Amino acid sequence: MTRSSDHPIVFCGTPAFAVPTLEKLVATGFDVRLIVTQPDRPKGRKLDLVASPVKDAAEKLSLPIYQPEKIKHNEELRSKLEAIRPEAIIVVGYGRIIPPWMLQLPKLGHINLHASLLPKYRGAAPIQWAIANGETVTGITSMRIDEGLDTGDILLQKELAITDQDTAETLSPRLAAIGAELMIETLEGLSADTIQPGKQDNNYATLAPVLKKEDGRIDFGRSAQEIYNRFRGFQPWPGAFTMFRGKILNVTAIKLASERVAPAEILVKNGKFFVGCANSSAIELLEIQPEAKKRMSAQDFLHGYRPQVRERLG
Repeated sequence: MTRSSDHPIVFCGTPAFAVPTLEKLVATGFDVRLIVTQPDRPKGRKLDLVASPVKDAAEKLSLPIYQPEKIKHNEELRSKLEAIRPEAIIVVGYGRIIPPWMLQLPKLGHINLHASLLPKYRGAAPIQWAIANGETVTGITSMRIDEGLDTGDILLQKELAITDQDTAETLSPRLAAIGAELMIETLEGLSADTIQPGKQDNNYATLAPVLKKEDGRIDFGRSAQEIYNRFRGFQPWPGAFTMFRGKILNVTAIKLASERVAPAEILVKNGKFFVGCANSSAIELLEIQPEAKKRMSAQDFLHGYRPQVRERLG
């Protein structure tokens, strides 16, 4: 794609994951005419309005910003885009469904970065669910947006290994970095007509739905490995929690253990805090946060709460 004022692009994005792509587009010389991002949202105890990471980046790059609450029937957005006549609209984690009228505007279409190897993990939380399901490889896909949920034609893909220690927080920036490079490669390939878009095989499609608080509840009927994978995938939210003596117990650090304990049963051994899982497996709790308390080490918890023999979690 020619990097000139004759070939403007629009960028739609909101989270930190989208920032490397925006920065790479500008650094590489693409003519980014408009940033569309979510409105500032209230956060924290004082509910102060906080800008999206993409807005912060756009301000530093002195780019024009538009923050509509809705876009489906937004005539102001429509007139802005028709005036720009973008060659492509780049969408990275924007958080809104692109309406049909908008899909038809750019010559090269709406190019989306999706943090999985489509058709696997379509949906809002692909990074989290890939880790939670024990995948060892994931990747990034550039694709054309259509009216379905992550069902558009695949343009380019790149794989990335998931390590045993990866969480959603550690994997996301690595995927964002290779995604930024892939977007440049995609735009250049589309302009040079060297990319052959490929249809997705729906037979291999899996879903990565929006996470709910309940997804963080530890089910000790799962194996220790499954619990550990879900713990890693669901960082920082919804995290992991269980119940102890009728109150919520947030679990903030764990590791796999070789002890044999009945599912959900507590074992205190050599000053360590083990809990049984399915298939004669166990996890060791390293750091926890009882309801309405600060985080504490497992040792401090054991000293303070003194779990009894055969007491259970959950």
